[in-house]
Amino acid sequence: MSLFESLPKYEISGRNKTLDLSQPHVMGILNVTPDSFSDGGQFTSVNKAVAHCQQMLQEGATIIDIGGESTRPNASIVATNDEIQRVVPVVQAIRQYCGDEVWISIDTSNPAVMQAAFDAGADIWNDVRALKREGAVALAVKLDIPVMLMHMRGEPTTMNDLAQYTEVVKEVTAELSARIEQVTGLGVKRENIIIDPGFGFAKDYDHHCALLKHLNELQALGLPMMFGISRKRFLAEILTKGGAASMVTTQAVERDAIGTAAGIFAIQQGACIVRTHNVSMMQQAVALWTQLAAYHQH
Repeated sequence: MSLFESLPKYEISGRNKTLDLSQPHVMGILNVTPDSFSDGGQFTSVNKAVAHCQQMLQEGATIIDIGGESTRPNASIVATNDEIQRVVPVVQAIRQYCGDEVWISIDTSNPAVMQAAFDAGADIWNDVRALKREGAVALAVKLDIPVMLMHMRGEPTTMNDLAQYTEVVKEVTAELSARIEQVTGLGVKRENIIIDPGFGFAKDYDHHCALLKHLNELQALGLPMMFGISRKRFLAEILTKGGAASMVTTQAVERDAIGTAAGIFAIQQGACIVRTHNVSMMQQAVALWTQLAAYHQH
C-alpha cells in the first residue's frame, strides 16, 4: 500500500454544512473537566475555553471536541446537570465568537447532555460507549447528526480486565461491525456513522501495536474513521521501551511528538480525522502528508 494513497471519499453533513472527509482533518480536544488526565482544569472557564478553541482553529482544527466528563480509568462519575453546566455554555460561546463553520463535537455518553449541547449548537456526537446508554440510540435517530461509535468493552472502570483477544484487529472490526448493524437496525443512518477503534480502551500494549500496524483492515467496514491516541498511556509505554533515558518518565504533555507520528501512520491507513491535544503539531504533519500525497499523483 502506498504511503500516500488517497483517503476514501466520505463526507458528513449537518446544520446546512458538509465536511469532506476525503482530506484529513484535525480534531482539537477541549476538555472542560477538572480531572482529565493531561489537561484537567485548564479550560474550565468559558473565556479560557473559547480562547483555546480560537487558538486551535487558527492552528488548523476543523472540529472541536468538547468533553465534560473524563473517561480515564477510575474517573469520578459526573452528575448530568454538572456535565450540562460545563458543556453547554462553552458550546454557546463558541458559536457566538467562532461562528457556524466550526464543527463542534460533544464527547459524552449521556443523551440528556447531548440533547442540551445540540440545542446549544453542537454538530457531532462522540460516544465512547457507542450509544449503549438508555435512550442514546433513539436520540441519535431523532437528532439525525453524525455520531462517532468507539470500540470498547465494558466501562472505563472494568475495561482493562476485558482486554483479552485472540486476534485483536479482527475482533475489534467484528465487534464494531456488530454494533453498527445494531444501531442502523434501530434507525441510525449509516451515512451518519464514524468509527473509532478505541485506542486506550480495553486494550494493552500488544493490542495497540497490532491495531496501529493493521489499522487499514478497519476500512473493510466501509465507514470514515476517527483516530484518537493523543497523550495516552500506550505512547508512554513505547517511549519507555525506546531506551533513551529522558523518555522513560514522560508526562502526558510530553507525548505530542509520538502522538503526531502515530496520527500520520493512521492517516496512511485510511483515518480521516485525528483527535489531538496539540493541533499545531498535528496540522504541520497533515500539511506535509497532504502535499506529498498531491505531489505523488502527478
